[in-house]
Amino acid sequence: MDLTVTEGTPVRDGFLVIDIERFQGPFDLLLHLIRTQDIEIFDIPIAKITDQFLHAIRGLEVDDLDGAGEFLEMAATLIHIKAQMLLPRSVDEEDEDPRAELVRRLLEYEQIRDVSQRLRAAEADRSRRHGKGYVPPRPKTPLEEIPLETTWADVFAAALEVKMPLPTEREHRIGTRKVTMEEKSVLILDALKSSTRIEFGKLLSGFRERSHGVMTFLAGLELTRRRILFLRQTSPFSELWIYRRNERLEAEEAEPMDEPMTSNDDEGSDT
Repeated sequence: MDLTVTEGTPVRDGFLVIDIERFQGPFDLLLHLIRTQDIEIFDIPIAKITDQFLHAIRGLEVDDLDGAGEFLEMAATLIHIKAQMLLPRSVDEEDEDPRAELVRRLLEYEQIRDVSQRLRAAEADRSRRHGKGYVPPRPKTPLEEIPLETTWADVFAAALEVKMPLPTEREHRIGTRKVTMEEKSVLILDALKSSTRIEFGKLLSGFRERSHGVMTFLAGLELTRRRILFLRQTSPFSELWIYRRNERLEAEEAEPMDEPMTSNDDEGSDT
């Protein structure tokens, strides 16, 4: 915002020559008028300050309408307060000071301005001492030796208060033994040593875990891939038979199967 006083501005007695260009806003200018004349901020001579403020902003060359609007708004506020001070008021309004809200806003602005100035000064001082992003090292806490003042009676009393921990029941868990495909392959081949075929369900007798059935089936598929044996099922969801591969059974495998094999007689005829 560029607010400058034009040359040749008339200066009368009782008014200050103000360079508005160095003020950041109307509150900054108003505080300057109050502090430079040692005026009590809680008892502002509103007529005098209003005339000085209007004289300071008279003849402005405005480049920023928003910034100029702030000064004009403050001038209107001062004129309104001046009019309230001059006009007679009722009994109920005598205790209310029209300047109270203005004083509150001035003190609040002055406090924020002082804090920002201190922060800028601290930032400038820190930048001269340290580079950007510097983190000061954390000081180490000095170790102090504390004399031991405990007596044997205190130690004995503390030992008597020590209680043995209560025994807790420990759960003993046995992990499931891993089932390997090699073991199931040996099981299938051993079962086919005495016969040429065997039911898949008989290989699972004595085993309750599902993993045994899965690994037995995978072992059968692997042995079939190696052409050591072959699998046969007459219909969906019927019993799966595992055959030991030989020349006669290979010929039977090539022929279509007419009747399902469900009896022991059939088993004996195939073998």
